[in-house]
Amino acid sequence: MTFRERFVRRPQTTWLRKALFQAHLWSGIAFGLYVFAISITGSAIVFRNAIYQHFGAKPKIVAAGTARLSPKDLRAAIQRTYPLYHISYVWPNKNPNQAVEVWVERNGKYKQRLFDPFTGADVGPSVPMALRVTSWLGDLHFNLLAGEKGRAVNGYLAIVFTLMCLTGAIVWWPGIEHWRRSLAIHSGAGWKRFNWDLHSAIGFWTCAFSFMWGITGIYVVYQWPFQRLVGLFVVPDLFHPRQSLDNRILLWLTKLHFGNFYRGDWPLKTVWVLVGLAPALLFVTGVLMWWNRVLWPALRPARRKVEAPSAVLVE
Repeated sequence: MTFRERFVRRPQTTWLRKALFQAHLWSGIAFGLYVFAISITGSAIVFRNAIYQHFGAKPKIVAAGTARLSPKDLRAAIQRTYPLYHISYVWPNKNPNQAVEVWVERNGKYKQRLFDPFTGADVGPSVPMALRVTSWLGDLHFNLLAGEKGRAVNGYLAIVFTLMCLTGAIVWWPGIEHWRRSLAIHSGAGWKRFNWDLHSAIGFWTCAFSFMWGITGIYVVYQWPFQRLVGLFVVPDLFHPRQSLDNRILLWLTKLHFGNFYRGDWPLKTVWVLVGLAPALLFVTGVLMWWNRVLWPALRPARRKVEAPSAVLVE
């Protein structure tokens, strides 16, 4: 039987499948927390534009007093409220009844607050909690909370994630006689089998999405290879660069990654949110498989040695 026939009929017996299984297993364990975090944050920020539009750019109006504080008195009130901070910016408003936005800084960290221009009282953060949480999740997803260096690392890890999708697709293949069984989840066969079926089914049905997110994730960080590749097949329109076919192709890579298609696209965004959680579920089910196949068998002999002396004492 040739290698091709063995892989088609009994892939578990081929060296390639065994090697890729190990590569997929250990890369999943090594980078699983990254995949989990990127999956959760990616789903969480799909509706970020709608969140920004709903919660952002709404001035806070305060009750009008007898007279507004002078700039000097307002700064003194701010300093009394935050004595350990340095006042970085005080943004004046044309509307006299609008709260004044203030930025204070300490050790490179900023607070953005609103102050009553009549009483000098702190009336709350200038950025709503929903925007701050969304911004933090976006920074984690794009930059791993580490600025440009984090974004560069994110690009490399997106390459690893894409390779994991490819190895997972090859490892998934159970053979020509059993492939249909790997498309569904079978109940009543024990939780280990259920976990295996869940991992296999989720991986199959979401493989195309995961691969797309891996490729477009690389593009978000490293755009020049894609620009050169598209340039080999499409002649750019230098007179209308925005309408040029190459620009539209590259723009679609960004749209696909973030789920931004057109106005009123919330049904597609909902699909992006739900399917975006699949890599996180694959990590969880993969860890359970690793525990069953690798870690628990390795721990059982050590556990028996520990329990053996206690058994002797009981006798």
